[in-house]
Amino acid sequence: MSRRKAEVGIITFHCSNNYGAMLQAYGLKRFLCDSGIPAEIVRYEPPYMTGRHWWIPYAPIQGLKGRIWGLFHMWNGFRAHMRVKEQFSRQRANMNRFRQEYLIEKEQPKLLTAGGLRKLPYRYYIVGSDQIWNPDITCGLRKAYFGAFRNRRKEKVIAYAASFGGASIHSRHDEKFARLIRYVDALSVREAAAIPYVRKFYKGDVRAVLDPVFFLGKEVWQGAERKPDRKGYILMYVTEGNEKMAEYAGILSGEKHLPVVEVRAGLQGADKGFELDVTAGPAEFLGYIHHAEYVVTNSFHAVAFSIIYQKKFLAFAHRSLSARLQNILQIHGLEDRICQDGSERDIDVSVDWEKVQGRTREAVQESRAFLLGNLS
Repeated sequence: MSRRKAEVGIITFHCSNNYGAMLQAYGLKRFLCDSGIPAEIVRYEPPYMTGRHWWIPYAPIQGLKGRIWGLFHMWNGFRAHMRVKEQFSRQRANMNRFRQEYLIEKEQPKLLTAGGLRKLPYRYYIVGSDQIWNPDITCGLRKAYFGAFRNRRKEKVIAYAASFGGASIHSRHDEKFARLIRYVDALSVREAAAIPYVRKFYKGDVRAVLDPVFFLGKEVWQGAERKPDRKGYILMYVTEGNEKMAEYAGILSGEKHLPVVEVRAGLQGADKGFELDVTAGPAEFLGYIHHAEYVVTNSFHAVAFSIIYQKKFLAFAHRSLSARLQNILQIHGLEDRICQDGSERDIDVSVDWEKVQGRTREAVQESRAFLLGNLS
């Protein structure tokens, strides 16, 4: 696509080596382009986002305690990466391959600071989706993810499926959030539970919309996936350590006589002797979900793709991000798919996927209407 024709710039977490971040970015970009709206992902790649994926991890944390913790984190991260340096290198290669093939244009400039946003050619800016307003991820609230920068060509800022990761953020961020949110012209969030918090500071309409991975059908995602070499397995995707989830996966493995393949979002995992793959990129992640017999996870996007691929799955509550899981399951009428407070669920209970698809279509229609209506 010619950069001169692109009218929409998407500012999101495309530079994060995270499956959900990269897949939602692709979903949004692909949907807009398929809808006849020339769009590009802005190559805003600041060190506070990319640094956590370096061989020596970096995160700019303020204060003396923060700097001490940061140095400790850098040392531990480097040691961990060196222990699995071949696998870590392969994963970085898989992440970069997907990013270069599906997300970014070769001729686009890479912007390391928000200052570069002032010279971009786009009329419209979409900030989101993903947890762009989660200060724990962005090391404080950042102007770029609110469209709070000067640019003489900029006409409108649209927040699409922006997320805090939960229903709100700590009150110490209220003043800055109130100041930055004024730069947003049209606002939607990913979790309905976040609407009351946003409305305390934003006078306009606030909508809850779907994550853009649902904009693309199963066939499109199959075109982007890489099929795993193995068959007949249970996929366990881990975003944080969860003993109950690991125990359940082990029991299910014994009952079904299927091995567990464990894929991790970070360094934390089950350590239960499962088959571990720490080299997967987004394409491999899609393939693992699509071809699994069962999916066990505490990840929002693993649940989202389990719904898209119509898999037998169970979701386990996340310590801080369960609002995301509960919201997406509620939208699809799959509240019985989540395990929390020690509750037990039957993963083999049949699902009326035709009914689920109907709910997906309805939610997608409303989400598309918000996005396209604000770009008209």
